[in-house]
Amino acid sequence: MTMQKSLLQANSIGKSFGGFVALDAVDIAVRPGERVGLIGPNGSGKSTLVNCLSGAINSDAGTISFDGRAIERLPAYQRTRLGLMRTFQIPLPFMSMTVVENLTIPLRFAGRRHPQAMTTESDIEQALLILEDVGLRDKAAESSAGLTQVEMRKLELARAVAARPKLLIADETMAGLSNAEVDEIILLLLKLNDQGIAIIMIEHIMRAVIAFSQRAIVLVAGRKIADDTPDVVMNDAEVVRAYLGE
Repeated sequence: MTMQKSLLQANSIGKSFGGFVALDAVDIAVRPGERVGLIGPNGSGKSTLVNCLSGAINSDAGTISFDGRAIERLPAYQRTRLGLMRTFQIPLPFMSMTVVENLTIPLRFAGRRHPQAMTTESDIEQALLILEDVGLRDKAAESSAGLTQVEMRKLELARAVAARPKLLIADETMAGLSNAEVDEIILLLLKLNDQGIAIIMIEHIMRAVIAFSQRAIVLVAGRKIADDTPDVVMNDAEVVRAYLGE
């Protein structure tokens, strides 16, 4: 049986800040439609890796290809237009805009239309469909500044989906949420995955990682120490020592 070709393939990614090595020859691959959990203690290099993959910063070493194209030197906006999208730990919507207006921005910029084009009725219709998917349809006309914490996380995911990603990196979308709200976000991410979007989930809530991920990758001190199914990873002796504790 032929192995499915990777959508994202990053090899030997290295990044240093002065004398501090944040990433040490890290490899990561994600297949189309795959669900991957990326875990590790604070300072393990998760955010640096995401920044290198998304184009927020450039890696010092290694190669990154996305959908068969080398992207390690492309700016972030070009990676977004190719279908590589990320969310942020702290949602920062346009507070002066309504919820639905927030979605028209990525629809225009990442939708491969001219950024200066006027918002069309089609944009609004697409935005409303996305809001329906994430459970914010009834908030469409409200100011984004009035949303609750979990609604902010849903809006952040909705804005990412509006960019039509092939791969979505969800960066700690559940931090600070209640157990019930965490379950809501897990179900939402699974729903997005069912639509064909590959997802890398970066999360400290282990039950969420186990419930969501088909594969888990563990970073510790800038190195990848495990990459396997969640049950295998959680029972790996090195992971237990370095991340979960004895």
